[in-house]
Amino acid sequence: MASPSRLQVLSLFRSLLRTARDFPDYNIREYTKRRTIDAFRQNKALSNSSLVAAAFSDGKAQLEIAKRQAVVYGLYASKIKSVMELKH
Repeated sequence: MASPSRLQVLSLFRSLLRTARDFPDYNIREYTKRRTIDAFRQNKALSNSSLVAAAFSDGKAQLEIAKRQAVVYGLYASKIKSVMELKH
């Protein structure tokens, strides 16, 4: 597989962050955002094209998993909001 372009990597990053917003639970939503940002920071220094391609492929797989999990969490989410989500 060829190394992904910068535009493809940024698109994957934005897609992962958008998918994180689909989680109804605050804790899961924030964990997903934090994990996405941490993974991209960790892989920022990759220079070998095969390692970049492997990380990109893994990111796409994680995106599909997150999308499925967001649907499942949406079906069984508690109607009670987290303390972090309550407005004063």
